[in-house]
Amino acid sequence: MKRSQWLALPLLLSFCVALASVPEPIAAPYDVAAFVQRLDTLRKDAHIPGLSFAVVQDQRIVVAAGLGLANIEQGVPATAETPYDIASVAKPLSAVVALHLDEQGVLDLDAPLAGYSDWQAFCEGFSRQPSVLAKGLRCDVPGETLRHLLSHTATGIPGTHFSYNPVLYSWASRPMMAVSDESFSALVEQDVFVPAGMTRSARKYRDLPLRADLAAQQAQPYRIDADGKAAPAPPRSPQGDGAAGGDVSTALDLARFDIALDSGKLISATSRQQMMTPTPMRDGRTAQYGLGWFIQTYKGHKLVWHSGWWDDAYSALYLKVPDRNVSFIVLANSEGVWWNNPPERAEVQRSAFAQAFLSAFVGI
Repeated sequence: MKRSQWLALPLLLSFCVALASVPEPIAAPYDVAAFVQRLDTLRKDAHIPGLSFAVVQDQRIVVAAGLGLANIEQGVPATAETPYDIASVAKPLSAVVALHLDEQGVLDLDAPLAGYSDWQAFCEGFSRQPSVLAKGLRCDVPGETLRHLLSHTATGIPGTHFSYNPVLYSWASRPMMAVSDESFSALVEQDVFVPAGMTRSARKYRDLPLRADLAAQQAQPYRIDADGKAAPAPPRSPQGDGAAGGDVSTALDLARFDIALDSGKLISATSRQQMMTPTPMRDGRTAQYGLGWFIQTYKGHKLVWHSGWWDDAYSALYLKVPDRNVSFIVLANSEGVWWNNPPERAEVQRSAFAQAFLSAFVGI
């Protein structure tokens, strides 16, 4: 399919496409126009001002585009290169950093966290907090490891049950910084962004402002009221340099990450398999989570995914179907992509955006 033919798809909507420095979109037996139309309908139904997405098949871009407005007040359209805060979709990227350090022999995912001087103080302080995420955290049980944090199996007796906990996942950056003598943001830059060619991605935290060019173009986050009207979201409290979030990226850059991950540019095939294998627990069951990814089976297909959600601001979904070698990335400047997935289970099939992708590209 020629590029001019692809850009002339007879859609009944306007969308912006950015394809610089990425492979030619592939010809595939999919009704791409109908898929994009469906995404735009879902966007409007969820009152999402702006949305960007990409589909990757066999390490090639099938489609990448933007729908709606990245900034309502300024009339800026969303494109495939619009930067968003990707929230918890940062977790797979953070897990790549841990596995890369493990491959280098400088980090042991199974070493006790007690070996890191500030773990005990953090654990005891957090366990006394009223947050639901602190409930059941045990600081008197030996054997807590970085693998437990990255697989969300750290609460209670380590390795006995799955409990999604972004606070503990965030703390996982500490051992990585300790063994490398680098900031976590520097590790993400050198181990993920640079080798994957993610030139429009950057980290931010309380001591690191977002890169100026991305800050000027970042999608404005919106709070949507009960009538579906959008208002700019209030500023967020600054966060630390943690592994649970802190990444600003684009749909196309995450497509580049997907290609680099699957082609072995970031970590080995063995490490990638670790990421995408359900974590075994002590009683013989497995968690619906690997290292940085939710994992489930749906209609005979293994689904590997992560969502991102900042209430009244941003939402995201990154979904892989390994047996079809196809991936879907969608980023939004409101919480409209979020579907209230229960924290103790993997249920991406409840997402209307996931269903649109699975129907169009997997046939389920």
